[in-house]
Amino acid sequence: MSASAPLVFVMAAGMGTRMKSDVPKVLHRVAGRPLIHWVVTAARAAGAGRVIAILGHKATTVQAALDASFGPAAVEIALQPEQRGTGHAVQCALPQVAAEPDERICVILSGDAPLLASERIAELVAACEASPAGLALLSTRPPHAMPYGRLVREDGRPDGKLLRIVEHADASEDQRRIADTNAGFYAVRLGHLRRDLGKLTADNAKAELYLTDLVAHAAARGGATAIDTPFSEVAGINDRVDLAASEVVARRRINEAWMRAGVTMVDPATVYIDADAGPLGRDVWLAANVTLRGKTSVGDGARIDTGAVLSDVQIADHAYIKPYSVLSDSAIGPRAEIGPFTHCRPGSRIDEDAKLGNFVETKKAHLMAGAKANHLAYLGDASVGAKANIGAGTITCNYDGVGKYQTTIEAGAFIGSDTQLVAPVTVGRDAYVGSGTTVTRDVPRGALALTRVKQVNVEGWADRFREAQSKRKKSGDEH
Repeated sequence: MSASAPLVFVMAAGMGTRMKSDVPKVLHRVAGRPLIHWVVTAARAAGAGRVIAILGHKATTVQAALDASFGPAAVEIALQPEQRGTGHAVQCALPQVAAEPDERICVILSGDAPLLASERIAELVAACEASPAGLALLSTRPPHAMPYGRLVREDGRPDGKLLRIVEHADASEDQRRIADTNAGFYAVRLGHLRRDLGKLTADNAKAELYLTDLVAHAAARGGATAIDTPFSEVAGINDRVDLAASEVVARRRINEAWMRAGVTMVDPATVYIDADAGPLGRDVWLAANVTLRGKTSVGDGARIDTGAVLSDVQIADHAYIKPYSVLSDSAIGPRAEIGPFTHCRPGSRIDEDAKLGNFVETKKAHLMAGAKANHLAYLGDASVGAKANIGAGTITCNYDGVGKYQTTIEAGAFIGSDTQLVAPVTVGRDAYVGSGTTVTRDVPRGALALTRVKQVNVEGWADRFREAQSKRKKSGDEH
């Protein structure tokens, strides 16, 4: 760790009762990422040497999520067993940094603020380094009245020394009219933090230890530095309304970044791209109502048409995903065509120039170069060779109620419509399977497989049947 790399504390111990959820607040998602994931990612991008998450409510669950996102122990954990305020939360984390020198800068972030940029964190650190008081914070002006702490300055002047922060619950009516509010993000020299946290008292309306009281101590050293920040960057999540508002901002940022990188979006307001999706190549074309989830990537010149939903899918160059197709955990090769109304379930691999059409479903299926299944088919646990053709209504019968079994269709094979392939079974290279066949044994290379019942035509039967039915009807009417 660099000697100048800041420490970062992420406060994430609260219950988030206004979310009305069994899920810890910091694990609710914006653009596919948990809230705390956004904060940790920004801290690391800003050069954090160590990131310590201060957890309380459902700490084990949150820690497991952090380990899954960043690797085991990549984010250190401090526990706040009971919530006694923000000052108390940081007190709980101090033992973890006991060996760190007093001059190191400690950044304190809220775990429920996903829109804070790494550049803003770096600006906060730089302001702390330049501050004689060794303390910098972010301030903001909310668009409407909110219960935030107010920044009280000397003589009430906008450029006056910052004297203290008065929390909303303790503020007078005059103080509540102050426009500048505390955003809840700080950078402070560790030595000052250690000394000033020990001076905090719970003599306030909430009987809590306020981290904001550090500002009053910093006033004696010349005053903390406040950086005015747009509210959209520092807004925390308190309820589902806040969550939705942050989602809108995050998705707009994501879409604008991809469009500037060479992606066309027909209707950006209806395109939903998760934060972890990408890369998206040059000249990618996204129609309205497209959703790219998880780690979906899209190659150069690929087209994703209306209503398609892709989750953790790799799309190669110049592939075409047609309208209303749903794909997950799959790989689509160059120039492949998928859809409309195709469902590729996990484990599907569709190679170059292959085609899946209307109402085709795949699962753990590999279609090799140029293979086609254009209509109404189910291919599960299947290998389909190059340029094989799968007729409409074909299904692989891969499950017997206990186990799953493999179907192999070799290169150039032709599978007629309404075929049932009862796995495990292999259809050899260039073989034909006649329409309506149930295949229960391997088909040799170049052979024709048929299991149809011989057709019988009974001459005149239809006329006689209709005449008999007519007589019955007349007899019934008479009675």
